[in-house]
Amino acid sequence: MKQLKVFAAALLLAGTATQAQNADQPWAITVGVNALDGGRSSVATDFADRFGQYFQTDNWSILPSASVLNVSRYLGANVSFGITGSVNKMTRIVMPDGFDNLQRQGSRVVGGDFNGQRRVDGADLMYYGVDGQFRYSIGGLIGSKWFDPSIHVGGGYAFLGKASSGNVNGGLGLTFWVTENIGINLSSTYKHQLEDGQDDLFNFERGNDISVPTHLQHTAGVTFRFGGKDTDGDGILDKYDECPEEAGLKQFNGCPDRDGDGIPDHLDQCPDVFGDAQYNGCPDTDGDGIPDHEDACPEVPGLKEFNGCPDTDGDGIPDQLDECPEEAGPKENNGCPWPDTDGDGVPDHLDECPEVAGPASNKGCPEVKEEHIKQLNEYGKTILFNTGKSTFQEQSYAVLDNMAKVMNQFPNAKFAIEGHTDSTGSDKINDPLSNDRANAVREYLISKGISASRLSSQGFGSKNPIDDNKTVAGRANNRRTEIKLVK
Repeated sequence: MKQLKVFAAALLLAGTATQAQNADQPWAITVGVNALDGGRSSVATDFADRFGQYFQTDNWSILPSASVLNVSRYLGANVSFGITGSVNKMTRIVMPDGFDNLQRQGSRVVGGDFNGQRRVDGADLMYYGVDGQFRYSIGGLIGSKWFDPSIHVGGGYAFLGKASSGNVNGGLGLTFWVTENIGINLSSTYKHQLEDGQDDLFNFERGNDISVPTHLQHTAGVTFRFGGKDTDGDGILDKYDECPEEAGLKQFNGCPDRDGDGIPDHLDQCPDVFGDAQYNGCPDTDGDGIPDHEDACPEVPGLKEFNGCPDTDGDGIPDQLDECPEEAGPKENNGCPWPDTDGDGVPDHLDECPEVAGPASNKGCPEVKEEHIKQLNEYGKTILFNTGKSTFQEQSYAVLDNMAKVMNQFPNAKFAIEGHTDSTGSDKINDPLSNDRANAVREYLISKGISASRLSSQGFGSKNPIDDNKTVAGRANNRRTEIKLVK
C-alpha cells in the first residue's frame, strides 16, 4: 500500500514536467506501455556486458495495459525536462544459481542463463517507478520536423515487491512526429540502482528478500505536445499568425483567403470575389483592364477615361449617357447629331432657315442677291393705286403676289418698303399718301405669309424723285414703290 501511495504522488508530480516538444508547443504528455528487462543487465559484472542481450526479449516483463505516463516541459536550446511515472509486474528475473526462495513461493526456475545464473518465471513482483529526466533533442539539432532522436539522463526511485531503491539513469529515445502535435515515441533507459549489494540481487539483512536490481526499461507510447496559443484554431500559433483572431491558411501565415484567389483577405481589395493579383484580388469581368469595383460598366469593355464604359461612336460621350450611342453628336445635344433639315450644313438650332438651304455666312438662309432686289423693284414700279388713295387697282394684286413669292424664298431677309409720289400736290397731301401706300403694300405682303418683323414701310412723298416731274413720263416714274434689303 505504501508503494501505491508513492506512485500516485509521483503521477501528481508529473504534471509539472515535459518531454519531446519545442518552444512553440512547450508542454507534452506521453501515454504508453513499458517493458522491464530483468535479464543480463541485472547480473552482469562488466558494465559493457550488461547490454549484451539488448534485443533479446525472453526476459522482458510487460503489463498489457497503459503503464507509463510522462509529463514534460521544454526549457530551451533543444532541452526539456520531464517526470515519468510507470507501473509494471516483473514476472521474469535472472538471479544467482542456488537461490530457491522464489521457488518456494511457487515460481518456476528456468535452465541456465549464463555464468551460473537462472531466470525465474512467475516471480509476480509489482514494480513502480518515478523518474525525472533531462532530454536533449537531436531532431531539433539537425532541423528535422518529423524524425526526432534524443538522449536523456536523470534519476529516480523504483519499488520492486517490498524493496525500493534510488537510481541514476540514462538512455536513448526516438519520436516520429505523425502530425504537428502527435508523435510515436520509443525509448530505452538504463537504470543503475544505488542501494548497496544491488548487483547481487539479494539483501539478506532484509529477510532474504530480493532487492531492486539494475535494469533496462523500454517504453512505447503516443506523445501529445501542446501549450502554444492558437486563438483562431487554424493550427498556426499566434506568434507566427499574421491574423491571429481569424482562421486562415498556412501559406498565408494564418490569414484567410475567403474567395480562394490566392490573395489573402488583408491584401485583397475584393476578399469575397475571386479576382486577379494585378488588380489586388479584384476581378475584371469584361477584360478592359479596369477592375470591376472601379468599372461603371463591368460587363462591357470600355475606356479608362469613362470609368470602364464604352464610347461606341467616339463622340466623347460614354454610351450610358449618350442618347445616340452609335451616331456621333455633341454633348449639348446628349450625344446626338444636330438635325439639319435642309441639308445645308448649318444645324437647325443655328439655322434661321432650317427648311431652306443657305450658307453658314447667312445663318443657313439663302442670300438675297442684287437681281432679286432688282426684280422686286420692277414689280414695285407696276403697283397701281386708285387716284389719291392707298387702295390698289385690280391688276396690282398679281404683282403683289409675285413680290410675296420672291420674299418667301428668303425667310430671314428683311425688307424696307418705300412709298414715293410725284410733285403734283402739296407735301401735306403727298407725304401721308406715300406713307399709307407703302404701308398698304406691307400689310398685303404680311397677309401672304411674310413675317411682319421682316417688313418695314415709310413714305417719302415727292422728296426723292428719280425723273423730271415736268413731264408726264417723268412724273409716272416718280410715282413708285421701292423695295430695299435691310442689312
